[in-house]
Amino acid sequence: MNYKEYKKAVLENNQKLCKEYEAFAYQYSIIDAVISARIEKQMTQAELAELANTKQSNISRFESGKYNPSVEFLQKIAGALNKKLEITLR
Repeated sequence: MNYKEYKKAVLENNQKLCKEYEAFAYQYSIIDAVISARIEKQMTQAELAELANTKQSNISRFESGKYNPSVEFLQKIAGALNKKLEITLR
């Protein structure tokens, strides 16, 4: 089971968790994008941290939702993943 399948299964089976997730969907969407890109590139958190010139613990806190990242941090992560960071207001 991959990450997306796991997330879908967990959210489908727990309505309380699903409501909490939806309340913070914008935060989780960037976390989900980073985790998915990292896994797609078969990178560990430590490898991503090295490329982004940060600590593995920062990547871990970010991916777990325990860290509210700066735009600068997100740009480092995007660059390390060969991605482009785009932020929009609607």
